[in-house]
Amino acid sequence: MNMPIPLRWSLALATAVAVLAAALAAGSGGWDAGLILALRWPRVLAAAGVGALLALAGLVMQVLLRNPLADPYVLGTSGGASVGALAALLAGASQWVGAGAGALGAGALLLLLARSALAATDDASPRLILVGAMLAALFGAVATLLLMLTPDERLRGAIFWLVGDLSAAQDGGLCVAGAALLMAGLLWRGHSVDRLMLGAEVAGLLGEPVRRLRFELLVAASLAVGLAVATAGAVGFIGLVVPQAWRLAGVHHTRELAGLSALGGATLLVGADLAARMVAAPMELPVGAVMALLGAPCFIALLVKGAR
Repeated sequence: MNMPIPLRWSLALATAVAVLAAALAAGSGGWDAGLILALRWPRVLAAAGVGALLALAGLVMQVLLRNPLADPYVLGTSGGASVGALAALLAGASQWVGAGAGALGAGALLLLLARSALAATDDASPRLILVGAMLAALFGAVATLLLMLTPDERLRGAIFWLVGDLSAAQDGGLCVAGAALLMAGLLWRGHSVDRLMLGAEVAGLLGEPVRRLRFELLVAASLAVGLAVATAGAVGFIGLVVPQAWRLAGVHHTRELAGLSALGGATLLVGADLAARMVAAPMELPVGAVMALLGAPCFIALLVKGAR
């Protein structure tokens, strides 16, 4: 489905405004300005920033690995950030630094282990997904061990990093700024990123510094995931679902994909958090679980489609 450019942007903006309005008005009190400013706006802003960060990180990882199924959650980067944040929590260090370091380490390890698959001339997608799944399982096991070592008074905060939750998120402005910075970088280097999608050899022949570009993309995506996980815990599948949805709508150039993915990721997570708040009200569900219920079937469908 090749949707015209004006229609794509109009649809994305209209959906974003509708979801934002619903998220701000949902709950007792309706459009009460005090409730919106004190309770709902910080949470909605955090959801928008985290969603945009994860969608852009997913887009970057799909370029790095030349795999449309790449996603920070599926490939273990979010798990690495969660492990880093948990380790920092136990050590009494900064959870922001821990999440960033964990995401960088997981991203570098993934790229190192995937080198042979990236150099292959055949379809390397199954091997890449398998490598990422094993890393995700490894980080999940390490996180469970760290959870067992966490003192009872810190246990609730530790579980937050594993399930994904926005109830206590207060750093939405920082996430929005980070997403804007990453999007600006992708807009600036859009042509270079498009060439990298053609393969390292072709990009090199076209004059692109492939190693430096890959390093820059890896650092940018890992820091984006670290910031998102430090704010909302491990929320999955946004980086998979959003860029793929826009590609199915006919968007293939990085510059347009970056803007639409950021907007789509923000809208999707705000909507998922709204569902998490309202489905079982007055009890709140973890938004990470809601996204897994939405994203896992999409991932399976895309995997089956690719196999066929």
